[in-house]
Amino acid sequence: MNLYSISIRSYGPHAILIEWPNRVEEAILENILHFTNYLKEVKLKEDNWEMVPAYNSVTLIYRDAPIDFKKFKAMLIEWYADVWEVQPQQRIVWKLPVCYHREFGIDLDLVSEKLNLTPKEIIQQHTSQNYTLYGIGFLPGFMYLGGLPTQLEIPRRSQPRAKVEKGSVGLAGKQTGIYPQLSPGGWNIIGNCPINMFNVKKEEPCFIKVGDKVQFYEIEKAEHDLYKIEEEVGIYKLEKEVWHA
Repeated sequence: MNLYSISIRSYGPHAILIEWPNRVEEAILENILHFTNYLKEVKLKEDNWEMVPAYNSVTLIYRDAPIDFKKFKAMLIEWYADVWEVQPQQRIVWKLPVCYHREFGIDLDLVSEKLNLTPKEIIQQHTSQNYTLYGIGFLPGFMYLGGLPTQLEIPRRSQPRAKVEKGSVGLAGKQTGIYPQLSPGGWNIIGNCPINMFNVKKEEPCFIKVGDKVQFYEIEKAEHDLYKIEEEVGIYKLEKEVWHA
C-alpha cells in the first residue's frame, strides 16, 4: 500500500480534516478508504467518531467533546505510518437501470450536437463504464461518479434549471450522477433512473458507499414505469456483485 503525503488540519472544535494529494485517482481513494477502515476497526473503534471520506480527504468528527488538535494530529501521523493490518472494506458494483427516452433525456439532443455523437453513441458510451463513487453531496444521496469516458466530457449548463426531476441522470465535466430528489441543477440531463437513491426511513439512507462502483444499463420507458412502481412498494431487487480490484 502506497503512502502519500497528507496534511492534517483542524476543521472546527469537533472535527479534523485529513487531505491527500489533490488529484482524482482510484489509488488515492483506495488509500483513503483503507486508512479510514483501519481507524474504524483498530484505533477509534470504541469512540463515537463519524468519518466522511471523499475524493481526496476524510473528515473525522467527534461530537462528544472538543478535539485536542495538536495531540490528535501527532497520533494520526503515527497511525498513518503504521502497517494497516486490517481487511479493506467490501466494495460493491451496483447495476442501475436508466431510461434514456426523450421524455427523460431532456438534454440528450443538445449533448449530441455539442459532442458530435449520436444519441445512440452517447447511450452506448454511458453504459460501457464502471463508475467509481468518489463523494456524496450537494444533496443527501447525490453521487459524484468518476470514470466518465472522455468522449462524454461536457461543461455544466450555462443556465441551471430551477427544477430537475428526481432520478435525473446527468453529465458535468468528468462526472456523471443522479439527482436523488427534485431540486435545482445545472448538469446535462440524458436520462432517468427509477431507483430511489436516498431514503431517510432506512437504516442506511444511501445504500451506495464511497468507493463502490456503479454500472448503468439501458431500459425502455415501460420498464422504467414498472421499476418505479416496484421501488415505491418495496419489491424491486437491485442487481449487485462484489467488486474485486
